[in-house]
Amino acid sequence: MTYETAKAAFADWGVDTEAALDRLKTIPISMHCWQGDDVVGFEQQTGTSGGGIQATGNHPGRARTPDELRADAEFAYSMIPGKHRFNLHAMYLDTDGSPDRDEIEFAHFAPWVDWARGLGIGLDFNPTFFAHAKADDNLTLSHPNAGIRDFWIEHGRRSRDIAAQMGAALGAPCVNNIWVPDGYKDTPVDRMSARRRLEASLDAMLEARQDKAHMLDAVESKLFGIGVEACTVGSHEFYFGYASRKGTLLCLDMGHFHPTENIADKLSAVALSVDEILLHVSRPMRWDSDHVILLNDDILQMAQELVSADLLGRTHIGLDFFDATISRTAAWVIGTRNMQKALLRALLMPLDQLKIAEDGLDFTTRLSVTEEFKDMPFGAVWDEFSKRAEVPNGQALIRELDRYQKSVSDRG
Repeated sequence: MTYETAKAAFADWGVDTEAALDRLKTIPISMHCWQGDDVVGFEQQTGTSGGGIQATGNHPGRARTPDELRADAEFAYSMIPGKHRFNLHAMYLDTDGSPDRDEIEFAHFAPWVDWARGLGIGLDFNPTFFAHAKADDNLTLSHPNAGIRDFWIEHGRRSRDIAAQMGAALGAPCVNNIWVPDGYKDTPVDRMSARRRLEASLDAMLEARQDKAHMLDAVESKLFGIGVEACTVGSHEFYFGYASRKGTLLCLDMGHFHPTENIADKLSAVALSVDEILLHVSRPMRWDSDHVILLNDDILQMAQELVSADLLGRTHIGLDFFDATISRTAAWVIGTRNMQKALLRALLMPLDQLKIAEDGLDFTTRLSVTEEFKDMPFGAVWDEFSKRAEVPNGQALIRELDRYQKSVSDRG
């Protein structure tokens, strides 16, 4: 089906495909650095990963240096329509030095800023509270040892400063997302003390005011991880309350909840209590296994909720998966494009008509329209979006993904 035919088909339902395309190209997706190198980073630290983080597989082509990671990301962007962002962890510094986590400075990340400026994209940031000897207890900001807490508080302070300078340099707010692996393998007898320590550490970390035009704080919960099966100190309830009281963004990671929980349902609920939301879009399988996202019901429902609840202007969309069993660049491209496809489908829904039916308790019309719309020619509209952005689709895309993967396979 041609785009013009699809455009007419949607117009019969009162849907303007041109408006949907115009809106989609303004929505940036923050592509995460850690898919490109299996969450290894570029520092010389010792320690277990912590918090259940583990990339599995040994597919050739892992980025081993900042230059290789940047080259891989540039290729991925060339296969993705629109302008997007890049999400860095603090362990991905680019420097000849070897600062510890409580010594990092903006200069250690300046090459990333220069690179982003050259591409015309924004950066996001994350302090790294794992893969370090001082995180081996799976306790950082909530550790009973004040010296260890102070170490991580300083790391968090410096990360906020770096993120603020990134945002100022690039002219767009840098989202600085705080996730810690803190928890217990077996059932603790005193959860309250750990949570009080975590709250106090966060307060100390966030004490210095930063210009929100340059940096936005976010806090992220998790259900559990390997080694913290019994209790996660920073649970959803903890961080939802913290974000509501302190005015930070709340990060909802699709892999950080019970398998039967629906993130789409949470969006409008938390939006009544927090000003802005950060999404980490992932695909859990059994637990927080962070598979490459598919164009499945979970993603489609989440995108529809973002559009229907008018939350796109208040939500920062980032990705969070890491699969070392497949081409890492292909994973980036497929995952980011699937997020965009889900948003496009949501933008092409006759939501005004559906809301009228729902408000009138006409659930038959709601059901019939949503089911009939599954047969609409979304693919033709996506093809047009890709064509205008001069990126390939179908077999041409697969050939480009294969070509690039072959070019990096000698990395081992």
